Amino acid sequence: MTTATATAVRRTPRRRPRAGGGQRRAPYLFLAPFLVLFAVFTMAPIVLAVYSSFFQTKRSGLGFGGEGEVVFAGLDNYVRALSNDGFVAGFGRVLGYGVVQVPVMLGLALVLALLFDTALVRWKPFFQLSVFMPYAVPSVVAALIWGFLYQPRVSPIVEGLRSVGWDVSFLSPDVVLWSLANVAVWSVTGVNMVILFSALQSVPREIYEAARIDGASELRTALSIKIPMIMPSLTLTFLFSIIGTMQLFNEPMTMRAVTSNISGDYTPNMAIFQATTLGGDVNLGSAMAVVLGLVIFVLSLVVQGVSRRRNGADR
Repeated sequence: MTTATATAVRRTPRRRPRAGGGQRRAPYLFLAPFLVLFAVFTMAPIVLAVYSSFFQTKRSGLGFGGEGEVVFAGLDNYVRALSNDGFVAGFGRVLGYGVVQVPVMLGLALVLALLFDTALVRWKPFFQLSVFMPYAVPSVVAALIWGFLYQPRVSPIVEGLRSVGWDVSFLSPDVVLWSLANVAVWSVTGVNMVILFSALQSVPREIYEAARIDGASELRTALSIKIPMIMPSLTLTFLFSIIGTMQLFNEPMTMRAVTSNISGDYTPNMAIFQATTLGGDVNLGSAMAVVLGLVIFVLSLVVQGVSRRRNGADR
């Protein structure tokens, strides 16, 4: 009798304790700090910029009539932004800059990551740290260093090239954009190399062993296995590079101190800075910032769409 009772007790399904109100609210409590910070420091500035872009400050007389009156302006600020030759020219400038700088930088990062992933390179930690080290240098400091190296009268690079008969000016109007691209390549190749190298480390080594057994060379393995396997990471670095290119600001702003061939509206971000601070027109600067954000958003969608289509075709 005692045994049958014990068996019946064991067979009785246990009821799971229902989650209390505290347990149901726990995920939201953990997310609350992030949501608050996201709303205050990410969404609120965007909403404020969009709101400000639809207003203008009207001042009477010659601009000495007090603080002025804020009036609704509709799309006038956007019309003024798109009619600003310097602002529009800045887009063409950074797009041309990105067409050259991004493939060169990602190509170097990919080649270095593939080299470090092979057994051919010794002292890998030393060389990886050497390549990554420029990323630890602030962009302003990097621009100052390269600004010194570009100076015709003090640069050892310019003097060395001149001694072999090549008289080049890195700060001339036709070359200064590519001198800026060189600073960016020097600064960010290392961090992209680290991302791609980390992606290569996640590829199962059995695939490489199978390729070697089939007689594939290192180059064939890299082209047919490694690069396709890390394509999502390559797309991610490409997307971040495009966003960084469109937001180019620190390097040209710092290099203005060493050359007059970089105008105050050389890039879209510099045009926004000029309109907002030097021009004192926050509403126009907000409209420019919204236009810049939309361009970056569209480019990001295009890159993601092409990537998804390519991944779908590969499958």
